[in-house]
Amino acid sequence: MADRVLETRRGIRFEVREAGSGRPLVYLHGIAGPLGDGPFLARLAARHRVLAPVWPGFGDEGGEEKLEDMLDFALHGLDVLEALGVERAPLVAHSFGGMLAAEMAALNPAAIDRLALLAPYGLWHDGAPIADLFASTPFSQARLLFRDADAGQKALTAGRDFSHDGALTDFMVANARRLGTAGKVLFPIPNRRLAKRLYRVRAEILLLWGSEDRLIPPVYASHWQRLLPQAQRSEIPGAAHMLQVEQPAAVAEAIEKFLG
Repeated sequence: MADRVLETRRGIRFEVREAGSGRPLVYLHGIAGPLGDGPFLARLAARHRVLAPVWPGFGDEGGEEKLEDMLDFALHGLDVLEALGVERAPLVAHSFGGMLAAEMAALNPAAIDRLALLAPYGLWHDGAPIADLFASTPFSQARLLFRDADAGQKALTAGRDFSHDGALTDFMVANARRLGTAGKVLFPIPNRRLAKRLYRVRAEILLLWGSEDRLIPPVYASHWQRLLPQAQRSEIPGAAHMLQVEQPAAVAEAIEKFLG
């Protein structure tokens, strides 16, 4: 995918990956960043012009210091759509990105007409607590995020050779930066009262969950569907939280069916 850098009206620069042609589709990555999403996005790009912006704190550009709370992040997301020049494009959003996409759709219902949420953060139930990713070490996170922890570790480290000086330090710093940014809306628990605002969402909704998600249990799909009664819902076998990385074909197929 080709990369370029754009800037929002607020002056926050962001990277965006782009591929394919046709009707635009925007993808918002999750808590692990854009690592490993390439094969999934390539499948979507077979029918769409895929635009995949990178959240501040997850790439080479700065700007995360300007985002302090849920409202800041959601408005930044809407600013990104504006900077991309898309109107009412389908939005596919994973995990942390899914939480923010739902907030965007609640704040500006006219901006998004179809929204596919892949294992989103955003709700909290004491009977099914979400695992605390912030209490894990960088080398244990793969067990929470992936069904296959070994393959997941390779995806998270992007093939880095830690025998080289500085490689481990760079990885640890980047991981801390990602979690520090996401922690502004996810720590200590990922509950910013989004449930109170979901009634404003008018978009058609697809909820997709990995059947073996150990981070956000699949039971949360039921909680989302109660608050978004227009939502369709499906589980992806053989996948955990990083369902679009572990089962890219199945996830892309479900999204294409939803988009029609």
